[in-house]
Amino acid sequence: MEGILQACEKTQDSLIKFFWDDQDGVFVNHYPVRENENWVYWWHAHALDCLLDGYSRTKDPKYLERFQKEYEGTYKYNGDTFIHNWYDDMEWMALALLRAWDETKEVRYKEQVFLLWEDIKTAWNDHQGGGLAWKKDQLDYKNTPANAPAAILAFRLYQRFHRDEDYQWGKKILDWNITYLMDPETSFIWDGINRQGDNKIDYDWKYTYNEGVVIGALVELYKIDKKEEYIDLAIRIARITKKLIADPHDGILPYEGIDDCGLFKGIFVRYLYDLIQIKTELSDLKEWLLHNDKTLLEKGINKDDLVGGDWTIKEDGCVDLAQHLSGIMLLEMAAKLI
Repeated sequence: MEGILQACEKTQDSLIKFFWDDQDGVFVNHYPVRENENWVYWWHAHALDCLLDGYSRTKDPKYLERFQKEYEGTYKYNGDTFIHNWYDDMEWMALALLRAWDETKEVRYKEQVFLLWEDIKTAWNDHQGGGLAWKKDQLDYKNTPANAPAAILAFRLYQRFHRDEDYQWGKKILDWNITYLMDPETSFIWDGINRQGDNKIDYDWKYTYNEGVVIGALVELYKIDKKEEYIDLAIRIARITKKLIADPHDGILPYEGIDDCGLFKGIFVRYLYDLIQIKTELSDLKEWLLHNDKTLLEKGINKDDLVGGDWTIKEDGCVDLAQHLSGIMLLEMAAKLI
């Protein structure tokens, strides 16, 4: 346990040491910093989430101080708003800020969540039988990344503020996602439909991210309705993810690709943890998560306490912010399971 807690602290501190930019007041995308750094809004939502993980674990005010700086810097860098072109990006920000409200009860966080939620709901349209669009300039492309996190948000809003409309939105969104983007035989979650305007599903896009967010939505719905069918489906999705995506020999979640892909398995682990908390008898899934954590602790943290995209090697080259955040998520979730 002590080793995991130390690793949580060290990787959280290295997040600040190597990625924080005092001049712009936000995290940079890479270490070492590149000459041209693009603005990737949604990474900052997960940075905020990771800082809240640190605060939840320790109650150390340094984490809230870091959170507030990143919150204010992201708001400013994004044009003095959290509204954005990508609906899924805003969903992640709303989820992080709702957690901030949970922890602090600061009204500004709740106000921003509701502003984002109203904008997110404008993504719903009749293309592909319904669902939320991925972004505002491509309204006919529907995908799991834009729908399942919105369902998580809707169900969490309902649990806190008891507005029936939020529950109904969550059900409508999740039902669409499962109907149109889930393999009826295996329960594996597909990424999206009509990305290229051809009404086709991207069957080859097999990412942990998609599985994780649907698991998360099902867990939140179960908390409300207490129907075992939701948890049973979440368990099937978790186990088919291990079968189809994890390394068949040792169960390690793989390096999934550059850029945004660095965040995917961290997101999956976050919602896998939520499922394990609901059903503590899921020893196989708990052991799977902890085995990934043990591997990361032994093999995947470099001399600067940074985590790359492959949890089985110490990355000596460039480390993406997204990759490091996924490492923090794994460590923080494992620390809560020990």
